Amino acid sequence: MLVSLIPVNMMFVRLSSSYFFYFALLGLISPYLSIFLDEQGFTSRQVGEILAIMTATKIVAPSLWATLADKTAKPLFIIRLGALLALVSFSLLYWFTLYWPITFSLALFTLFWTAILPQLEVHTLNSIKQSSKIYARVRLWGSLGFIVLAVVAGEAMSALGYQVFTSLGVITLLCLFFSTLLLTSRESAKSSRKNASEPTPIFNKLIEGRFICFFVAGLLLQISFAPYYGFFALFLRDLHYSGLAVGLFISLGVVAEVIAFIYMGALFKHFSLNTLLVFSLGITALRWFLMPLVADSGIWLAIIQLGHAASFAIYHSASMKFISSHFTKTQQGRGQGIYLGGVYGVGGAVGAYITGVLWLNGQGASNTFIMAGASALLGTIIMAFIKKQSSHSFS
Repeated sequence: MLVSLIPVNMMFVRLSSSYFFYFALLGLISPYLSIFLDEQGFTSRQVGEILAIMTATKIVAPSLWATLADKTAKPLFIIRLGALLALVSFSLLYWFTLYWPITFSLALFTLFWTAILPQLEVHTLNSIKQSSKIYARVRLWGSLGFIVLAVVAGEAMSALGYQVFTSLGVITLLCLFFSTLLLTSRESAKSSRKNASEPTPIFNKLIEGRFICFFVAGLLLQISFAPYYGFFALFLRDLHYSGLAVGLFISLGVVAEVIAFIYMGALFKHFSLNTLLVFSLGITALRWFLMPLVADSGIWLAIIQLGHAASFAIYHSASMKFISSHFTKTQQGRGQGIYLGGVYGVGGAVGAYITGVLWLNGQGASNTFIMAGASALLGTIIMAFIKKQSSHSFS
């Protein structure tokens, strides 16, 4: 019995470590890239443009990488190549200081970084045989990685200066690359060749009504997240919160996210996917509407941050389950790529650009969060309408 458990435990450790370092990097970039760029002397509009250009690479890159992975049947190679090239690209920040060189470096980094997550998600779901419970437990290690680096980076940048941002990113990417080398495939070479030679058309799945509505709602959600992902740390800094406090508030949201991931198995048993998606979108809209009104109160800000459990963990888990059930096994890589590329790419880029225009170096923060709340609310209405008209499509 003990011997049979060892491979399973090793598989869990290998998958969890890759998620840990992947999302640890996100715990650095998402909150603190705007501060790094602001300290470089860029305006909020320039910061928004850089974030939009970075995010725009996600529009086509995930699908291109996913198609390559499906045709070659070597998703692990794509994961490792993406991690290595992302490391090289990010390292260029040591030498670049001007707008266009930094934009090029970060866009190139994002181009390669986007190769990792869709294939890692597919690899994980295949390795754990589509178990929602095990997936949630593996995925929560990504949230823990985010927490660790968000807190460490906030304090490090306050104590050592914004220049430490690049070193923290390089170290994390190096750890991510080594963790991908430990991943192993459970499929045989014969099965891989079969899957590679028999690609299944995906267009009919993409034009189904329920997928289109699901896609649009996700797009609106990502637009709404742009002020939070791109400018939240700057927002709190302007409210005179310390670097450690910024890291702790961001981490509090991810702690709530971790708890939600742990109990996702139970939630899936009691609620439909559509119910979970509508709930997540509604809570997100409420968060953004309240943010400019109560963020100067630490207690209220902490309460708002607890809503991240719904905004991200519940929505993400439900979305992954939706995609896993909507697409066939040979379509999973492309399905993930199209979803992540379209929703996170288009939604993130549009949201980042609008946020950069509206932010006005902090003076337009309230209007920006109102825009975000309205976007999430529209997504909520779309999902609620689907439930009323075709609830049988979402089980």
